[in-house]
Amino acid sequence: MAADPARTAADLTGQSDTYDVVVIGGGPPGEIVAQYAIQGSNRTAAIVEHELLGGECSYWACMPSKALLRPIELLDAARHMPGVQSLVADRTIDVPAVLDRRDGFTSHHEDKWQVKWANDTGIGVIRGHGRLAGEKRVEVTAADGSTRTVTARHAVVLATGTTAAVPDLPGLRDARPWISRDVTNVHEIPRRVAVIGGGVVACESACWLRGLGVEELTVIVRGGALLERNEPFAGELVAQAFRDDGVRVLLDTGVDQVHRADPADTGEGRIHGGPVTLRIRTPEGTETITVDEVVVAAGRTPATADIGLDTVGLDVDGSRGFVTTDDHLAVRDVPGDWLYAVGDITGRALLTHMGKYQGRIGGAVIAARADGRDATGSRFTDVADAGRVPQVTFTDPQVASVGRTEAEARRAGLAVETVEYDMAGVAGTSLLRDGYAGRAKLVIDTASDTLVAATFVGPEVAELVHAATVAVVGGVTLEQLWHVVPSYPTMSEIWLKLLEARTH
Repeated sequence: MAADPARTAADLTGQSDTYDVVVIGGGPPGEIVAQYAIQGSNRTAAIVEHELLGGECSYWACMPSKALLRPIELLDAARHMPGVQSLVADRTIDVPAVLDRRDGFTSHHEDKWQVKWANDTGIGVIRGHGRLAGEKRVEVTAADGSTRTVTARHAVVLATGTTAAVPDLPGLRDARPWISRDVTNVHEIPRRVAVIGGGVVACESACWLRGLGVEELTVIVRGGALLERNEPFAGELVAQAFRDDGVRVLLDTGVDQVHRADPADTGEGRIHGGPVTLRIRTPEGTETITVDEVVVAAGRTPATADIGLDTVGLDVDGSRGFVTTDDHLAVRDVPGDWLYAVGDITGRALLTHMGKYQGRIGGAVIAARADGRDATGSRFTDVADAGRVPQVTFTDPQVASVGRTEAEARRAGLAVETVEYDMAGVAGTSLLRDGYAGRAKLVIDTASDTLVAATFVGPEVAELVHAATVAVVGGVTLEQLWHVVPSYPTMSEIWLKLLEARTH
């Protein structure tokens, strides 16, 4: 949508002192909530951002990580395809070409095109650190230390996201380990790497590090499985694939001590000093390993420490630092429906697509209330975060899921049954590659005969999850799914196989 001619140049360049909507944080959720709050109107909006407009996803997470993974996936697929495998079996990834393509997707950390999109949409961009300064007021501190206060007529939105957590383990922080920003923007490939963590970031980064040429890779997991928030077989299949590829996976393992010789701030994605020694405790005992770099992928921390929550009487200590909202994305315990929050900062679902979903809802609510319209109904209510969240982990094999796991559903008091099927038993997967390995599972609410959840593990299963999401959110019954005919021979035939397995 083009900017409304009534908006002034000062509005679009972020020089105005008053806007209808002010958003603190310029990642995708912040961009979307600003867009939806003003589109089709003469309202004004500004985004306050202290780094790059486009946020973590565009430059340090979703986009660079997937750009790194795709060439590795393609080479692996070719190695499992007769007629092609002989051409590539002894070939390795062209690392400079992969990194150059990655840098293209991050616009070489230049946000001018994002700013152009914002201005073309009618959104001003204010550079600096934003923090609340009372009701509908935002104080902005620029890079030179100067400050100004911007006022919102209708709404302020918090969209500051999260930052990488580095555990307070002896010596770890002093060792200057890589965090997610380093590993997605890798510029030097270490020979030996230890990854601390077993979640999505840890597993995905292990895939591309190995694919880019890391010779010795160790994944250190405090818990008993990889990807513990998924169905157990998902982590088991990923762990087995890692081991088959020469990756050492250490479960139930703690890190007691970290020491680095000559730690140095060499820059993002470059080896941060000399070798790193880790003293670890495995179920078999204590041992020491030495690597060239450590990747910490141990969760995320909400970026709420310095955004002025105290100026509006908001205390987030009881919510682990997250800002809690109602289902219209208005912040709880702040009267007047003027303060909203979207994205990771809410703690609802730390996923870009869910943050953008919240941005659409929050923006629509702000627009309706500004116009004096009714803001009730499904278009103005976040329902997907309540057990209907889709996610893809782009490991090899991929893990695609939506909804609660079987264990979560049972803990929630639902009466469920499950059905599983070997993904290798589908014509579409066997044609996709030789030696296909994977598994699928449905969790079914027996009272309504509808899907609670679905999980697919295997190469290229990411595209299966949207159909499953439609079924979960739409309350499609298993009886109705019998009449949703999958095209043959495609991977989607797994739906028919699961239905048939349930009846036998």
